[in-house]
Amino acid sequence: MSQTNGHYEELVQRYLDGQCTAREVAELYDWLRSSGAHRTLLAAMQREFEQVMQEPHEVPAAFSDRMEARLLQDISSRGARERRLRTWRYQPLAAASVLVLILAGGIWWWWYSTCVQPLQIAQTITTDSLAQDHDIAPGGNKAVLTLADGSTVTLDSAGNQVIQQGKTRVQQHNGRLQYAAGNGEAIGYNKLTVPRGGQFHVVLPDGSGVWLNAASSLRYPTAFTGKERVVEMEGQGYFEIAPDPGRPFIVKVNTTEVQVLGTRFDIMAYPDEGSLNTTLLEGAVNMKQGSLQRQLKPGQQAVLDYSTGRMSVHPVDVNGVIAWKTGFFEFDNADITVIMRQLARWYDIEISYPHGPGSRLFGGRISRDLPLSGILRMLEANGAKFNLEGRRLAVIAE
Repeated sequence: MSQTNGHYEELVQRYLDGQCTAREVAELYDWLRSSGAHRTLLAAMQREFEQVMQEPHEVPAAFSDRMEARLLQDISSRGARERRLRTWRYQPLAAASVLVLILAGGIWWWWYSTCVQPLQIAQTITTDSLAQDHDIAPGGNKAVLTLADGSTVTLDSAGNQVIQQGKTRVQQHNGRLQYAAGNGEAIGYNKLTVPRGGQFHVVLPDGSGVWLNAASSLRYPTAFTGKERVVEMEGQGYFEIAPDPGRPFIVKVNTTEVQVLGTRFDIMAYPDEGSLNTTLLEGAVNMKQGSLQRQLKPGQQAVLDYSTGRMSVHPVDVNGVIAWKTGFFEFDNADITVIMRQLARWYDIEISYPHGPGSRLFGGRISRDLPLSGILRMLEANGAKFNLEGRRLAVIAE
């Protein structure tokens, strides 16, 4: 059923505000490419963008307002509604601040080396057009649950089952595992292990939600007793903690502890990333490593450097940090090795660099629903070269 102009106007505004889901972005792009007039509009927006970005100074607010107004006017004959002003500031190595105004294949993408390069819009990419026998599909909802008695249960997107452990009842529905409220008797520990190419969501006995990224695990009791709620994590997880002031929630990652009462935060602790990052979205957390201890405010990230043991705290774009949870890869001034580590975990592939990784920097937001070839085509359109044999991907040029 066709949608009204008002629906697409609202969808555009959600995209401009960074609130679209992956499905909404795909719907918006399908609408944009449905008309030659829309493609003409996008081309005009790109030309004006490139002209403005050639000038090394602050991009005027009038430019971003004009781009938004042109898009909204194309949707509604009533003209663009009054919007709040947006100011975009040009900075070397950070020129993509206005790319959110330009939609291309449900993604936006830019690249730069030692200076800002003109915007390169990747060719149109859809999952259907790239479906080939040798392609690698994106990851999905899958995990293995290890029960207190050591037995295992395989979980996937299609699963709907009830798992009974003594008095503990666990319900699996698609990509979510939910524990019934604790009965006051801890019968043991469960461990949820998400492999490469997977993700999963678990609701713990206290009502706290944890979303695990690929190559991650969470160990937790089947009922929380005592004065603390303690879990152990490896890899990456996003947490929404049920408030309980009398029982602090503690996440242990090796010898590091993140202590909270009721809050939303992300922990990234992959061994190959070089640091343990805790990012706070809401509430307050306290990160402890030995004698080091730092308390975070919303919008801050604590970084524990594995090589030096030093801990630092700085402001961060929280939406970029949790992009994986909302269905996207997001990179900002990232070299190819950073990108490849994320692709390796999500697509379950092995990466090699026969001639070294190179020094080019990339950035952008891409749907995690694309097959691997879709990601590689966008990177190749911006200078990278690859050779894929089975699940072994060689980066042969930067």
